[in-house]
Amino acid sequence: MGRAVAQARAGLSSRTGWSAAALLPLAFLALFFAWPVLAIVSLGLREGGVLSALADSDTWELVGFTLGQALASTVVAVLAGMPLAFVLARCRIRGLGLIRAAVMVPFVLPTVVVGLAFRTFWPDGGVLPIVLANAFFNVAVVARTVGGLWAHTDRRAEDAARALGASRPRAFLSVVLPALAPAIGSASAVVFLFCATSFGVVLVLGGSRYRTLETEIYLRTVELFDLSGAAALSLLQFAAVLAVLGLGALARRRRETALALRDREELARPPSGGEWYVVLAAFAVVVALLTPVVGLVTRSLSTRDGWSLAGYVALNTRGDRGTLAVTGVDAAVNSLRTAFDATLVALVVGVFSAVVLVGLRRSGARFAEVLDTALMLPLGVSAVTVGFGYLITMDALPGDFRTSPMLVPLAQALVVTPLIVRMVLPVLRAVDERLRQAAATLGASPLRVWREVDLPLVGRSLVAAAGFGYVVALGEFGATSFLARPDAPTLPVVIARLMSRPGELNSQMAYAACALLMVVTVGCVLLIERLRVPSSGEF
Repeated sequence: MGRAVAQARAGLSSRTGWSAAALLPLAFLALFFAWPVLAIVSLGLREGGVLSALADSDTWELVGFTLGQALASTVVAVLAGMPLAFVLARCRIRGLGLIRAAVMVPFVLPTVVVGLAFRTFWPDGGVLPIVLANAFFNVAVVARTVGGLWAHTDRRAEDAARALGASRPRAFLSVVLPALAPAIGSASAVVFLFCATSFGVVLVLGGSRYRTLETEIYLRTVELFDLSGAAALSLLQFAAVLAVLGLGALARRRRETALALRDREELARPPSGGEWYVVLAAFAVVVALLTPVVGLVTRSLSTRDGWSLAGYVALNTRGDRGTLAVTGVDAAVNSLRTAFDATLVALVVGVFSAVVLVGLRRSGARFAEVLDTALMLPLGVSAVTVGFGYLITMDALPGDFRTSPMLVPLAQALVVTPLIVRMVLPVLRAVDERLRQAAATLGASPLRVWREVDLPLVGRSLVAAAGFGYVVALGEFGATSFLARPDAPTLPVVIARLMSRPGELNSQMAYAACALLMVVTVGCVLLIERLRVPSSGEF
């Protein structure tokens, strides 16, 4: 009896300690996310007009188009990602590492780069290129999330169904697909969220004809200064985000508890029979993913007079007739520096949050789901809303934070932090608790347990997460386009500015800058794939 009471007290003390630690990441979110967003919404509410904006039929047409293109993009991404998930999870073939890297490259490319890549095939834009471009971005989410579970799902049930006479399609539909449903649901929720809040792609390919909630918020905030309308749209977007995040959290819980997992090496084997058709389909998807990339590089080298490096050479200038306030090289250097600062902030907040989440769940605290959902919220709220919120709130901090060089890195860190959490959290959960308990029994403090036990086991994943966060920050466009000063733009902002100005040289510079960003992205992805723990995260 006494021992049970002591254990209960220890559990309560543990939950209290971890709950107190959770206040730190929540404070970060409150200061740099909730405060700016709520300031914009309250400003719009004070000006009135929110109800009239919600009653406007044009608003609901925007909602319909936003949800419709997001749903279509999600369906395309799931259909394209499933063959890749099978190959990554169940097949032992040569070049698997290159396939995995090729799948990841689109996800971390800057949105402006992808928009321009698809404009090489659809110069006038339209609904189809918007759907395909958003799906292009998110195939990796489906392939990695579903493949991560598929790689550890016991294959004996499927083999038993085949032995009892079930065809391969029937065995997949009746045995494999139900087992993968939680991962498919989780991936679909995340993809839908990304597509519904897509900004750069819709801005480049939609123009003035096709607008989503995200681009309309940008238009009403920046160009029309219609804060009440922007606030109404932000409220609608926020409600949709909460619903999608709730569904995604439910799917993640089901995925974590539904199945007994086995080692991938026991399950992967060379393809046989009809599996080769799935492998061919996966290779066809990889070719489709690489086509816009190759098209963009080709476009960066082609001019009216033939092949030329004029665009790359011109990056050391300010563009045709002084389009830019700085040279393209200066913008590239600024991008690298800003992305480094953003990654450092996101890594500190994200890793600490992941450690706290593991501690909360091991102590049985229900607060874990609240923190997990809160950390994901920045992915689904308009980056324009956050950026404009910074401009009207950050002057209240000491020294007028609006002029701080850390303003853009902090906005980028909000986007990167949830991705780092999703990469590091599964690895931390996989650390054997018995090792930690043994170290604690021998007198190690919690900090030393983390340093001596956890850190060596998750070190590779931390480096991979840092690299992944870096390339995402490098290509962030939404908030950066609103916050970057004219004398200190990032490369994605410069690309958008060049494309909005006339002149062939400006266009060539934009495509050349896109190609350079892709080279950096590919290099980082290859490094990540060498360092990351296989199937260790959702991205």
